[in-house]
Amino acid sequence: MTTRYLLQVCLMLLFSTEISSRLCTMLHFQQNKMNKESLELLQKMNGNFPSQCIHERAAFKPTQNVVELSVSQKENAKVAIQEILQEIFNIFSKNLTPSAWDGTSIVRFQSGLHQQIQRLEACLRTLMEKELTNPESEDLQHTTRRMKKYFQGIDAFLKENQYSLCAWEIVRVEIPRCFVLIDKLTRRKEGWVCP
Repeated sequence: MTTRYLLQVCLMLLFSTEISSRLCTMLHFQQNKMNKESLELLQKMNGNFPSQCIHERAAFKPTQNVVELSVSQKENAKVAIQEILQEIFNIFSKNLTPSAWDGTSIVRFQSGLHQQIQRLEACLRTLMEKELTNPESEDLQHTTRRMKKYFQGIDAFLKENQYSLCAWEIVRVEIPRCFVLIDKLTRRKEGWVCP
């Protein structure tokens, strides 16, 4: 009886590890698809950049170029991507986006970000259980601080401009650069190795 129960537990663990492994394997394909959809939704939110906002575009000076952020350890690429997605989600989830924007596109954008964050969390749990990822690494902490500083700059810019349409439009034009970094991290095949 005990042997049969133990066999069932072992089979459940084996299948859950296999499912988690497949989740991580498919993650980069899902990430590429989500990046493309997110960029399309950002464009659909309000179409072309309003001409009245062009002079304000120069006022936005990010503390750094997000595309130049580096993540040197392959295991940390997923953690960095999750951090970027979470920060983007936080900005667009404050219900302060302009009413002139397409609400359906905003909701779909938020939903896509949330789903990918959930997938990354599940994959990272698997990696951490197998001790392949060190979320406390100094390199990752440095990168996370730089990312947080970058997104705090975006948040401060929106606040300083009282969440005006032009401020949001400038942010809407800036956010695709984050997806360029995500794409760069995703393309590192060694960063998406399965456990």
